[in-house]
Amino acid sequence: MKDNTKEENKVANQSEISTVNVGMLIRKPIEEVFEACIDPAITTKFWFTKSNGRLEKGKHIRWDWEMYGVSAELEVKEIEQNKRILIQFDDDTTVEWLFTSRETEGTFIEIKNYGFKGNSAEIVNQVIDSTGGYTIVLCGLKALLEHNIVLNLVADKFPDANV
Repeated sequence: MKDNTKEENKVANQSEISTVNVGMLIRKPIEEVFEACIDPAITTKFWFTKSNGRLEKGKHIRWDWEMYGVSAELEVKEIEQNKRILIQFDDDTTVEWLFTSRETEGTFIEIKNYGFKGNSAEIVNQVIDSTGGYTIVLCGLKALLEHNIVLNLVADKFPDANV
């Protein structure tokens, strides 16, 4: 009988390494933080510039970053009001937002991104890029909701790439 423990551990470690996990405390009620993530009228102030609709289970959505001439197609897999958002992008990566109410502090939001494809180096680069990207998104969300400041973080990340 073959011992698969080493191989199973290797797969588990690769899965952990290839999963982005970022979080941020937002000092606002969970309802307000959740709404900012599903309503493009708010989300466009800190992330993408255009959307064809609100996130709702089963919907196919397109997000545009007009300053870069880039878009992404996604399917909304799950919406649990004030708890969880699960989407799958057209590149088969999955993103999950988890919202936890902190009674006196506000809301802790956690974003997980996984399902990256490619060789080891390509996956590592995608994880690094996604970690930085979602961290910027959460920082922009925090500034908007807590201080009503639009920081233009996503637009200003690559100023020479603007079209």
